[in-house]
Amino acid sequence: MEAMTGKKPTIKDVARLAGVSFKTVSRVVNNEAWVSDEIKAKVQAVIETLNYQPNRTARLMRTAPFSLAFVYDNPNSHYVIEMQNGILSECRRKGFELVIHPTDSGSDLVRQELSTMIGSNQVGGVILTPPLSENSELVQQLLAQQAKVVRIVSGAAPPDELCPTIYVDDEAAGRAMTEYLLAQGHRRIAFLGYRADHRSSVGRYRGYCAALEQAGIELSPELVISGDFTFDSGVAMTEQLLALAEPATALFGCNDEIAAGALFAARMKQLAVPADLSIVGFENSPFSRQTWPKLTTVHQPNADMAAKAAAMLIALMLEPDEQPPHCGFHLQLVTRDSVEKLTK
Repeated sequence: MEAMTGKKPTIKDVARLAGVSFKTVSRVVNNEAWVSDEIKAKVQAVIETLNYQPNRTARLMRTAPFSLAFVYDNPNSHYVIEMQNGILSECRRKGFELVIHPTDSGSDLVRQELSTMIGSNQVGGVILTPPLSENSELVQQLLAQQAKVVRIVSGAAPPDELCPTIYVDDEAAGRAMTEYLLAQGHRRIAFLGYRADHRSSVGRYRGYCAALEQAGIELSPELVISGDFTFDSGVAMTEQLLALAEPATALFGCNDEIAAGALFAARMKQLAVPADLSIVGFENSPFSRQTWPKLTTVHQPNADMAAKAAAMLIALMLEPDEQPPHCGFHLQLVTRDSVEKLTK
């Protein structure tokens, strides 16, 4: 049995050494049913070995919720599924239940909706994803209701200290992708999917602008086209782009669905990719791997980010006085066959 030194043992130590979930330890501590005699004896042995004394958190677990919620407003099914799977993996490992809660971030009722969910005392913690995670008023409201909150946001650092945050540097990744296209000789590079109300889109756009400026290339407003993060929007934006008198030689889709739609639109115009038009995306979703040619993109580890967010939230729910540190994720360029080096 592992020896403990210095720090007072916690319920997390008991769960780890006994090889069970926090929920199981809580049930043993509170003498609840549905725990086998074998597991009960195993947990009790660890408790005695560590001289563990149940603290206020453990005692409150008898009535505290063992559910957390994944709250999202995102049309990208791949993103949602990867996030859901990442959170589920951690919930199953720790003995927590997951509530999946899609919502409309633009609705006037979203704050009331989430307030009701927390007030029902069935959900003790919430993982918020963009654009909900960017709404500081919503975060403050949830915290005021004693809910535990972890956010996933775009940025080179956490936006504030309201709650633990997972952050990704979209601007650095957008800059790296644009620099890659510039290195292949492209000078007229389009940016598709700009959304002023979407922080991830804004970050990628800023990286695109910074790379162009560093290369001494003036930004062409007609090459920046606003739209949604969907396949159909990618088709429509590309049709608009291809109608320009001076076409782009490369196209940066703000996500892989946009890029896949761009590829479809280019084919409908009898353009060869990448010979006539290089196309790149963002996220490394199945869209990027199931097209022909496969898309150069940026890998965003959604499942890993979600699992980390769940681990942080569960830790916060179990030990509310010990706030987990923020965690940043690095995004990596994935080069495939959808980009061709310009020789003229």
